[in-house]
Amino acid sequence: MRQAGTTVRHLLALPDFRRLLGTRLSAQFGDGVLQAALAGTIVFNPQRAADPVDVAAGFAVLLLPYSLVGPFAGVWLDRWSRRQVLLWANLVRAALVGLVAALVWGGVGGVPFHLAGLLVFAVARFVLSALSAALPHTTGSLVSANAVATTSGAVATVVGGAVAVGLVQLAAAGDTAYAVMALAAAVPYVLAALVAAGFGRGGLGPDGAAAAAARMTVRDVVAGMVAGARHAWARPPARTALAVITVHRLCFGVVTLMTLLLFRNTLAAEGPVPGGLAGLGVALAAGATGTLLAAVVTPVAVRRVGRRRWVTLLLAAAGPLLIALGLPIRAPTVVLAGFVVGFVGQGVKICVDSTLQESIEDDVRGRVFSVYDTLVNVAYVVALVAAAALLPESGVSPAVVVAVGTLYALTALLSR
Repeated sequence: MRQAGTTVRHLLALPDFRRLLGTRLSAQFGDGVLQAALAGTIVFNPQRAADPVDVAAGFAVLLLPYSLVGPFAGVWLDRWSRRQVLLWANLVRAALVGLVAALVWGGVGGVPFHLAGLLVFAVARFVLSALSAALPHTTGSLVSANAVATTSGAVATVVGGAVAVGLVQLAAAGDTAYAVMALAAAVPYVLAALVAAGFGRGGLGPDGAAAAAARMTVRDVVAGMVAGARHAWARPPARTALAVITVHRLCFGVVTLMTLLLFRNTLAAEGPVPGGLAGLGVALAAGATGTLLAAVVTPVAVRRVGRRRWVTLLLAAAGPLLIALGLPIRAPTVVLAGFVVGFVGQGVKICVDSTLQESIEDDVRGRVFSVYDTLVNVAYVVALVAAAALLPESGVSPAVVVAVGTLYALTALLSR
């Protein structure tokens, strides 16, 4: 394992870290463009209409089945060259977004549209899992590396979405505009593949590559997933980390649907915050700002107070802040709430990723990260479905705001 200093300058001095970071930034920028295209198609497209249940169902169809790819991704990432995964998975999804764009342009919805989205996001799971599993092969400073890599990746996703939203505002919103937006995601995906091609075939692991040629069966996959779960469960730091991030994703799913509904149906322009899709873009930008700030603050805070205490402080602060900002139901306070969620979520994620990377052995790391991915995605979908049942079309529900804030506060006790 490579060692390095803990500052961004030291990390960026490492060629392999820079290349892996470039792969992540390109891939996640494309994710932002595609997600904006799909969100616009489903939620803000005047040629289509969707109520809260329709929106949640769209998320469920896209994310819940693709969560089931996690076990397969983890087992294969512990057998396949992770460099090859990053290369070919990005090329495959560049081709698949062409299919998605064609369906959007043709006004096709329902099962064909959701199935095409499912295929793209299923491939994305291999990319994100491979990026996390490969990171320890580029540096030994995992807290700082995760702060830089995952945070800048999240920011790249938001920037990609913001760029796409900004461009679509220049044209009449509709199927054609969102189809062009979706197709544009292919460009950064191809770029990510080209950057990843610069690694040696075995440069990103796995270390135990002897099993790479083994024939896989469904039983092998299930056994690998169970082994990853048992490995994590047997290590209290990993077990607690997975529990905390799962609860955060439950809260985040509820906040996501509430924010979508508020900007779509309730919040008018107020001060510097516009309404509609543009207002949602401002909220996302605020979340990205919080994410970026968390990347700067978290490594310093962890060194001073410790990783576990920092997570507890983040969660304890999130509860009352979200209640205070969420109850007024005004565009500026909702944007500030987005900043809080971005800061808290990224601070927690950096610590969780680092905990798993340090406490899990390399030959099962891919499987454990697949357990991780499955948990957070299932939790996100469960939260969206629950929120669709609880929230009115306006998105206004003080009781739900208080419940989310309370859950964050209770989770702070779990993380102690």
